Amino acid sequence: MTTKNLLVELFVEELPPKALKKLGDAFAGVLFEQLRAQGLTVAESVVTPFASPRRLAAHVTAVAERAADKAVSQKLMPVSVGLDASGQPTPALLKRLGALGADASAVAGLKRAPDGKAEALFYDSVVPGVDLAVGLQKALDEAIAKLPIPKVMSYQLETDCELPGWSSVHFVRPAHGLVALHGSSVVPVKALGLASGNSTQGHRFEAAKSPVLLADADSYAQTLLTDGSVIASFNDRRFAIVQQLAQAAERLGPGYEVLMDEALLDEVTALVERPNVLTCGFDEQFLEVPQECLILTMKANQKYFPLVDTHGKLTNKFLVVSNISPDDASAVIGGNERVVRPRLADAKFFFDQDRKKTLESRVPALSKVVYHNKLGTQGERMERVCAIAETIGLQLGGPELAARSLLAARLAKTDLVTDMVGEFPELQGIMGGYYARHDGLSEDIAFAIEDHYKPRFAGDELPRTMTGVVVALADKLETLVGMFGIGNLPTGDKDPFALRRHALGVIRMLVEKDLPLELTALLAAAAPAFGEKITDATGALTDFIYDRLAGGLREQGASAQEVDAVLALRPQRLADVTQRLQAVRAFAALPAAAALAAANKRIGNILKKSEGEGAAVQESRLVEAAEKDLFTAMQKTVPAADAEFSNGDYTASLMTLAALRAPVDAFFDGVMVNAEDPALKANRLGLLKHLHEAMNRVADLSRLAA
Repeated sequence: MTTKNLLVELFVEELPPKALKKLGDAFAGVLFEQLRAQGLTVAESVVTPFASPRRLAAHVTAVAERAADKAVSQKLMPVSVGLDASGQPTPALLKRLGALGADASAVAGLKRAPDGKAEALFYDSVVPGVDLAVGLQKALDEAIAKLPIPKVMSYQLETDCELPGWSSVHFVRPAHGLVALHGSSVVPVKALGLASGNSTQGHRFEAAKSPVLLADADSYAQTLLTDGSVIASFNDRRFAIVQQLAQAAERLGPGYEVLMDEALLDEVTALVERPNVLTCGFDEQFLEVPQECLILTMKANQKYFPLVDTHGKLTNKFLVVSNISPDDASAVIGGNERVVRPRLADAKFFFDQDRKKTLESRVPALSKVVYHNKLGTQGERMERVCAIAETIGLQLGGPELAARSLLAARLAKTDLVTDMVGEFPELQGIMGGYYARHDGLSEDIAFAIEDHYKPRFAGDELPRTMTGVVVALADKLETLVGMFGIGNLPTGDKDPFALRRHALGVIRMLVEKDLPLELTALLAAAAPAFGEKITDATGALTDFIYDRLAGGLREQGASAQEVDAVLALRPQRLADVTQRLQAVRAFAALPAAAALAAANKRIGNILKKSEGEGAAVQESRLVEAAEKDLFTAMQKTVPAADAEFSNGDYTASLMTLAALRAPVDAFFDGVMVNAEDPALKANRLGLLKHLHEAMNRVADLSRLAA
């Protein structure tokens, strides 16, 4: 089978930058899968995606001009249905053959083969391989149809359509060109009202040739670079930007470093066709503004890369990724510097204005901001967070921590009514910390206000101080208890109040800060702050938090069985869960583990069936040698295991209990639990109940049974 490399390109108007990489990967991926499904590629075929602001393309190696013919055996119907008593074809069989393009002459060649209980007729045929033009047309249609387009546009075609000026096309952006090259030959396909050819367009302003003629599929990237001044590969363009950013910082001297942002880097890569990094600056007076404000406005509004010194402090230099490369770049640099100045001036104005009022003076304004129609204003929410924070603070550090937490919780949301946070919501908390310091509050309070939103995402750092931990816990618990209390729960992938994230934040703080707080008591302590606004949903919220905990433990490498064993007991101190899990993992590795887990499961089933029965164990009523031996072994083993459990040495506790394997096995081999004598039965059930309780203090070991 002769193969050549294939190149397909859609040339369009500027694509949405935040979606470009995903669009490019999807276009190439679906196109390749469809070609492979039709037998037009070989096992060694490789697809390379290309995506620039004005094009989506895919290069596929080793694509055949025509797929190989394929032998197909199709089941027709049972013999009893297809042939009559004399062996002649029935009308049903002839109709089925006709649908396959065959006639009565094919009957003699039909095969008989068992099919379940009956014998069936099978028709062997050869399906001709699809031509590349037909196969590529199907693949191209599928690739376009399955693009993850964020928002579809509609536009009208002017030529090569049924109704010029009226025929509509729906696509992410208007398309102006289609290239389809198999080697050096054009493959005749159509898409979005366009017919394929071998030419495209290069850079809007700097292309050496227009149009750019492509000699063959393999010269695509190089020809676009040479004649079109376009780096077609998204990854190559991204790498070029990273290199140029580093070189620009290096030219300024050793004290400058690029403040890299992966999301911004991807977005800028999607905005330029051939990047050119330029160095710009702004007045040093703006450095008096908190650097978070300046960095945010430069990155979010202008797509600039700030430069910091070796200590991470912002400098007055920044880098611009331009899409043009003039001989004299001074006009471009000056234009960017003029554009950024009013943005920075706004930030300075907001900062200066905000500092004219204290955070305390802003507290009444929170009562004018609606939080939720069922839960009241931000002012009411602040009061609830204060009440919860004070309760937690008393438990963790007494009156002193409670007082600090109460003050921080009272002021934590006040920056929401400042001008700066009104303009840049992403700075909430951060600006509160700056304004708290300006008001003369302690660093502990400032950190707590700044950190109370943490952790904001997976892997984010936790609050730096205990006051911050208390306020962050209170803030997240208020959200969770309130939203569950009004039935506002996450569904599927929709979680508008980020309840999953809040639950994970509570878990992380309880576990990583090793807080001596019990989960149920914590949730119960938060509920009274809401008064009559909510209904009790503690059970559902508890399950929700344990589900999040289970998912996190599995992501960290714990098996589902191990996690299930530990969380089945609903341990109240989440800080203990990791140690319990380690103990279960060590226990599961013991030779005795499987037998003890199975015995534990058996004991659990016996006790369920005999619920309410059983009594305190009386040694005088132990008759069989096996039950006496088990009792004696437990007298020695269980107190030691309990002591180790009380000391928090869960691994040692389970290891100690592993010594009971032999007497437990002997008990079940030689003792009838359900004895006819009620007193004997009750005594044996009591023995098993005591054993079951001792074995399941760390985890429900029955969950480890196969």
